[in-house]
Amino acid sequence: MQYRRMVLVLALLAALCGNTPAARPAGFTDADFAQHVQQLKKKVPGEGFTIVVQPPFVVIGDESPAMVKRRAEGTVKWAVDKLKEAYFTKDPDEILDIWLFKNKDSYQKHASAIFQTKPGTPFGYYSHADRALVMNIATGGGTLVHEIVHPFVAADFPGCPAWFNEGLGSLYEQSAERNGRIVGLTNWRLAGLQKAIRQQRVPPFKTLCSTTDHQFYNEDKGTNYGQARYLCYWLQEHGLLRKFYHRFRASSKKDPTGYNTLGAVLGRRDMDAFKKEWEAYVLRLTFP
Repeated sequence: MQYRRMVLVLALLAALCGNTPAARPAGFTDADFAQHVQQLKKKVPGEGFTIVVQPPFVVIGDESPAMVKRRAEGTVKWAVDKLKEAYFTKDPDEILDIWLFKNKDSYQKHASAIFQTKPGTPFGYYSHADRALVMNIATGGGTLVHEIVHPFVAADFPGCPAWFNEGLGSLYEQSAERNGRIVGLTNWRLAGLQKAIRQQRVPPFKTLCSTTDHQFYNEDKGTNYGQARYLCYWLQEHGLLRKFYHRFRASSKKDPTGYNTLGAVLGRRDMDAFKKEWEAYVLRLTFP
C-alpha cells in the first residue's frame, strides 16, 4: 500500500513538473515513413527528384530541392493544418504520395511512365488506386490544395456525395488565410456559373444534392462544380460551412444527400426562395 502511494505521489509530481511521457501520436511512425520512402525510391525516375516527408504525405518533386521543400512546408503542411483544424478528425489511413512535376512536359511524361495512364487534366488529379496526388505544379498550387481535400474526406467522411466532396475541394482551389483560418476565394469557375444563372440553367439545390457520382461528373460537369463550389462559398461567407460539414457528416446515414441538413443549417424551408437569393449573391461576385 505504501509503495503504491509512493508511485502515485511520484507520478503526480512528474505531471506537475511537466515530465510526464508524451503520448505517442496517432498515425504513422518515422520508421513507417522511412520504409515507405525506400520503396518509393524504386519509382522515382532517375536523378533530379527530391523527396520530402510531410505527414501524412510524402512529397516528390523535380524542381530544386529548396523549392520542393518550400512547397511541402508552405503549401502542403499549411493546407493540412488548416483543413484539419476546420473539418477533419481523421488522417488518411495510408501514406500518400504527392508528385509535383515542374512543368507540362514533365507532368505528362512522368505521370504516364510511373502510373501507366495519360493525365485527363492539365492541372493534376488524385488517384485513390495509386495512393497518389499527381500535379503539374507549374499551373499553381490551387489544384494541389483541392486534391488534398479528397483523401481527408475519404477518411473522415466515408460516403460523402460527389457534390459536396468536389464543392469543398474546389472551394480551396483559390485560397488564403483569414484570421488564422483557411478560406476559399472567388476563382475562374465564377464566370461559367454566372452565365448558367443568367441562362436559367442552374438546377434546384435538391437536384444538385441528389446527383449520383456519374451524374455529377458527366452531366453538365462545369455547372455542377460551379454550383457546388459557390454554395460552399456562400456557406463560408455566412459562417455556416464548418457547421454544415460536421452536421452533415453526423447525420449522413439519415440524410445521405445532405439536402435536409442543408435546409436545417440555412434555417430555410423555402429552398426555391433561397436559390433566388443565392443566385443574386453570386451574380454580384467578381473575379479577379
